[in-house]
Amino acid sequence: MVLAFFVRGPIVDRVSDEALRGQTIVGGIALLLGVFSISQVHWRRIASGHADRGYSAILLVCLVAMAGFGTVQGVEAGGVFDWLFERLQAPMMATMFSMLAFFIASAAYRAFRARTITSAILLLTAVIVMLGRIPMGQYVYDGLPAWTNWIMTVPSVAVQRGIIIGAALGAASISLRVLLGIERSYLGRG
Repeated sequence: MVLAFFVRGPIVDRVSDEALRGQTIVGGIALLLGVFSISQVHWRRIASGHADRGYSAILLVCLVAMAGFGTVQGVEAGGVFDWLFERLQAPMMATMFSMLAFFIASAAYRAFRARTITSAILLLTAVIVMLGRIPMGQYVYDGLPAWTNWIMTVPSVAVQRGIIIGAALGAASISLRVLLGIERSYLGRG
């Protein structure tokens, strides 16, 4: 699939399409396995009388409701799935992200003490990005959103690509080790 970005041709296109189709099938199976796994874990919590069994029950009810309404009625606007998403899930996600902003700010305060020039640059960049992402940042300085966008699209993307490439190479190497039988720690053997 990566080769299809650089080389065009009927063979490369056909192989890329087949790989994409296979990836879609594997992704669907992984989603089903994930749903089965999370259902099994939380069902065990309920059955064993765990202290958080109420949360597990709510999770399972919501999982069944969202999957059921989404499958039976579809996800179009005006349906029950859309109503549940807009009235329940979207506000809960907004609440989690707003709480996350405070946790990030407190972690940034603890982590970015400007002791060296590198940490000072990191602190300044974090302040620019955090202020540039909120409406008040534009009142502080008109160019702040533009600076934030540049930071998020140029240096940040370069670092993200490096991390993603490193993670992909690590995943490929560990997959190869598992396929060749070199890595057996997942079986409980050293």
